[in-house]
Amino acid sequence: MASSSTPSTTQGSSVFRLSAIALIAVNVGLIGFFGWVLYSRNQVYRLRIATSPKQSENYILMDAFKQVVERHHPNIRLELVPTSGTSESLEKLDKGETQLAAAQADIPPPAIARLMVTLYPDMFQLLVTERVNIQRFTDLKGKRIGLQTKGGQYRTFLEIAAHFGLQDRDFFFVGNTEEEANLALRTGGADAIFRVRAPGYRPIADLVRSSRVRLLPIEQARALQLKFPAFQPTVIPTGTYRGLPALPERDLPTIAVDRLLLVREDVPETAVRLLTEVAIERRQEIANAVPPELMDVRPLALQFRAPRGDETPTALHGGAIAYYERDKPSFVQEYADYVALIMTVMALLWSWAVEFKNWLEQRQKNHADAYSQQAIDVIQACRTATDLKLLEAQRLLLLDILTKAVQDLDRDDISEESFQSFRVVWQIALDVVRERRVALLQSPKSQNTEARLPAPQAPPTMLQP
Repeated sequence: MASSSTPSTTQGSSVFRLSAIALIAVNVGLIGFFGWVLYSRNQVYRLRIATSPKQSENYILMDAFKQVVERHHPNIRLELVPTSGTSESLEKLDKGETQLAAAQADIPPPAIARLMVTLYPDMFQLLVTERVNIQRFTDLKGKRIGLQTKGGQYRTFLEIAAHFGLQDRDFFFVGNTEEEANLALRTGGADAIFRVRAPGYRPIADLVRSSRVRLLPIEQARALQLKFPAFQPTVIPTGTYRGLPALPERDLPTIAVDRLLLVREDVPETAVRLLTEVAIERRQEIANAVPPELMDVRPLALQFRAPRGDETPTALHGGAIAYYERDKPSFVQEYADYVALIMTVMALLWSWAVEFKNWLEQRQKNHADAYSQQAIDVIQACRTATDLKLLEAQRLLLLDILTKAVQDLDRDDISEESFQSFRVVWQIALDVVRERRVALLQSPKSQNTEARLPAPQAPPTMLQP
């Protein structure tokens, strides 16, 4: 039999299906979200940080940082990897040998690097022995410089030299390590040393106490900044290394460059966000974790801060952005009214769909109940019937009832379940008609009447469920 669904039934079924799918999708999304949160919180992250040599303030601070991180986030395990300087640290970061690196801002990082925290400013410090007459940077030409010929400090020194028209061949570099270079200055094997370190750097302070040295200004800082935007004009305050007699004797012009904490782009955002949180929110705790004998390093930890956009072209890591923008309203918070409206509309649609479905089912049941009642009326009429003509009329009525019920089933006005219940009643009614006919035929009084009646037609074949 051809079928044609009514518009109201089809529309109601579609709305209900869409609402059910939306509800299932929301539940699956919530389960996935909470599962991801639990997994992220319990995941263990093992990360390595490339730092400067062990005696440097950078290594000391990163060791304190490591202690505080592991104290508050046991699922993050950090390992320090000392290097000869920024260049080697960045090389290890690029190769994936470390996941983080503390580096000078003026040394270009690899493409994989992302910025996390600005640690503190390093200053260019040029110490010269009083045995030679060196008054300005250009006087270093032909002199022995205590500086290893690799790493960020060497590159920075050559950048300054290039500004004054000098090249690497204009100097004699001595010392394969920072310790060897310092010893050369102390013993007369070097005329000067160049360091990019925080003011008050302990090895420089030791040289001041044990040798006749003085600090040389680095001039034209603003001109150098035009070539190297990471350079920041600054001064080394009077008496930084010695109060009496003061060293330096006056505020000494020089250049500062930020020390940055970089992280590989592929480090999970969750771990980077937690590391950033510790670096910014627990600065005092990091400072306190520095050993008491290295008290002069502690103030550097208090300078940890969020990077400014104009400081470096290196992009922020997504985890760091998540922390720095934590006070920004989330999408749900920012569009709370719209989200609430959408959720309300969805709830209403779902409620309407459920109500419409219930109404539709009740309507289908009422249709089936009406046909069942008609069949029951036939049963009542046949039980007291004494006329074969009346029985024939009831039989024809049953056939008409069945035809209408099948048509309603085809239009979805009756559900399959309700139709099956009706069919049972209809079959009983048909059986009652047959039994009553047989009883009347066996009665002598009705035999004459039977002879005049046409032979009854066989009922139509019943639909199978």
